Amino acid sequence: MTDWIAKIKTTGLLPGVEEETSMLDGCTPWPEEFVDRYWAVGHWRGNTLDNLLRGWALQYGPRTALVHEGTRITYAALNRRVDRMAAGLRQLSIRPGQRVVVQLPNVPEFVITVFALMRAGAVPVLCPLSHRAAEMSDLVHVTQAVGYVGPATYKGFDHRAMAADIAAGGPFLRRVFILEEPGTSNPYGGYTTDPSGCHYFPLGAIDSPPVPALALSADQVAFFLLSGGSGAEPQLVPRTHNDYAYQARAAAELVSLTENDVYLAALSAESPFTLGCPGIVGTLSVGGTVVLADDPGPAECLAAIERERVTLTSVVPADAELWLDALPTVRADVSSLRLVQIGGAPVDRATAERTGHALGCGLQQVFGMPEGVLTLTRPADPDETVLTTQGRPLSPDDQIRVVDVDGKDVADGEPGELLARGPYTPRGYYRAPDHNARSFTADGYFRTGVLARRTPGGNLVVTGRIAK
Repeated sequence: MTDWIAKIKTTGLLPGVEEETSMLDGCTPWPEEFVDRYWAVGHWRGNTLDNLLRGWALQYGPRTALVHEGTRITYAALNRRVDRMAAGLRQLSIRPGQRVVVQLPNVPEFVITVFALMRAGAVPVLCPLSHRAAEMSDLVHVTQAVGYVGPATYKGFDHRAMAADIAAGGPFLRRVFILEEPGTSNPYGGYTTDPSGCHYFPLGAIDSPPVPALALSADQVAFFLLSGGSGAEPQLVPRTHNDYAYQARAAAELVSLTENDVYLAALSAESPFTLGCPGIVGTLSVGGTVVLADDPGPAECLAAIERERVTLTSVVPADAELWLDALPTVRADVSSLRLVQIGGAPVDRATAERTGHALGCGLQQVFGMPEGVLTLTRPADPDETVLTTQGRPLSPDDQIRVVDVDGKDVADGEPGELLARGPYTPRGYYRAPDHNARSFTADGYFRTGVLARRTPGGNLVVTGRIAK
């Protein structure tokens, strides 16, 4: 253990430690009858995500879990690093129920940090790297986040300076964990404190001998995702261990994911599409390998597909087109691909047809939201369904409605607003009662704000968003 952690241990808790609070405080629970249903049919299984990682490490220990450039981390090593970082976070007074903003690029530390925070009982708030001071200040205020994890700088932007400004302007943020550039020495001299009382730590030094595991509940919030909607303040989507473990597992089963699969995380790791559709979590759940790409562009991703023999990846339509345009020039061997998921926006038929043909693999259209709504085409679907729809809901217990402006169901083929509820669609945003009253019906359906129509076969076609 480093000297500065030892010093903190001997002098007591860091300033600004909150009392432990319920992880569901400010969140809307599922009604009991739905909870009973989701447990009874086996969707929810009562295991936290960080504890699932322990089981994956036992089952797949020597297999490669994460790849990033020249770094390769096995399942056993991943679990050990999570264990040691979780212990280090607890030594630094990160307490169960506290929120910590995570704003990291696609590096192994993203996965390690998120699982370590969960193992320490804290709640990661997953944030895009594109967010700047205005958005981050609001996010810290809404969540009362006591910690921030981010790079020192990224693509020319100084994240450490941003965190320092936010800490100086409010009472919550008191611990900043900095990921330094690979190959550089720590420029901050280990543990430091600024005049506002905020403490700074190099992320790589958060490393302590493992301590006894906390007793955590799978119905507690595992992490927060940011809503994709617009608004003056960020809307936080609370995802529980039970609901997210089910989503990732079901999505992995739908695409027949196995330990022989290699998933390329081309899009941002904090994106719901990349994280769990089945994405990073789903791939780890079956013992597969996750390859983390720094950039979704064709130069890096096509080379990674060839080098790592990637079998599955997720892209947005714009990136798919860039890959296809570059393929004749790059001439990468992409024959290992068996499935490409396209989501984030509806893809036109010409691009969909071109993708499957040029990459020589199956295509899956995906529509998803941080709020948990998730529809996908199936591998056995006819070409027409795959090329022209966004598929059907993931779960047999998803309930989908398409309604008119008066909230009445419309006939198949007619456009309307998509409403949804189910075992991985939370019943409300975090600490947002007024917004929840507008965004959820009295019987718990989430108003997505998305225009869609349902085909006679039950598939959805997303056509746009409702102007509000």
